[in-house]
Amino acid sequence: MFRSFLILSFSCLSLFCFSQKVKNLKKDIQQEVNQLDQIIKSAHEKGVFNGNVLVSKNNKIIYKASFGFTDAAKTNTLTDEYRFHLGSITKEFSAVALLQLEEQGKLKLSDPVSKFIPELPDWANEVTIKDLLQYTSGIPNVNWKTVKNDKDIFNGLMLANQLSFTPGTEYDYNINNLFLRQFIIEHVTGMPYKTYIKKFIFQPLKMNASIMTPIANEKKIAKGFNNQLVMDKEELPITGGTYTTTMDLLKWADGLHFQKVVNQNSIYELGQSFSIPDSQSALGNAKFEDKKLKEHFHDGRAGSFEATLFSDVENKITIILLSNSYSGKLPEISEAIYAVLKNKSPDYSQK
Repeated sequence: MFRSFLILSFSCLSLFCFSQKVKNLKKDIQQEVNQLDQIIKSAHEKGVFNGNVLVSKNNKIIYKASFGFTDAAKTNTLTDEYRFHLGSITKEFSAVALLQLEEQGKLKLSDPVSKFIPELPDWANEVTIKDLLQYTSGIPNVNWKTVKNDKDIFNGLMLANQLSFTPGTEYDYNINNLFLRQFIIEHVTGMPYKTYIKKFIFQPLKMNASIMTPIANEKKIAKGFNNQLVMDKEELPITGGTYTTTMDLLKWADGLHFQKVVNQNSIYELGQSFSIPDSQSALGNAKFEDKKLKEHFHDGRAGSFEATLFSDVENKITIILLSNSYSGKLPEISEAIYAVLKNKSPDYSQK
């Protein structure tokens, strides 16, 4: 009987200790959430953040909030259902699409652009798909004065007589690399680029709120505006820009990092960049260890829209900030949030 009493006592003690650990864990998480809330509220009050935020840790969303307004009129407040332009982060979709096609044996990164679009000038024999992914093509940038639609962009490429430099020898981050990726995907698959992305990326990852430009008559679209409350000009009807929510961007990050859209080798290829300081890969800035993705940071801007995606893949932390009123402070806010999650003192200035 004494033995039974001891067993019961130890069981109760173990249960108490476990319960206490759970309570302490919940308390720690709540303290983190309170600190995150203070950071974002402070940024909003100082006028450097108008948008939506989402923070995930250990595969669970621990913080999600909306601050500010949907447009310059400041009559409607944002909710987590609103979609924001991702700017340069949208380039990840065309990059992943190309690697999907490589995995299927439909192309190689070493293939010249001319293999898929033979009507382009002779420079297309020199430029490879890898050059387009790493911005080392030497293709001149878009002449926006002559562009009104996708056809104008393609015509501009047709009129480009020569490259700015020998492919693979220098770095130039320009958007014609992105458009050429999209045109190649269309030629290889025989379907519009938007259709491909929706069918093979958005739908499999259940990114049901995500849409690509050009768009019309869509609801829950945030409108960009500047510090003087002037609305952004209407977008040109050009394919490739993405509007999405914080939740859908988290689905994208998880889908990529957990190899739901491409395999580990493809992710490694996407994360390679030209060997100069500050050059970007197709994933923005990516860090690897033994070819395994450890960290992924990408930011973007389109007009007054600003977006930041940061993932510490190894420690299962993802921070997403989407804004429709540019301040240039999102990376700093993201760093402050990350410091809290790593039990460090946030070093953040909203000057």
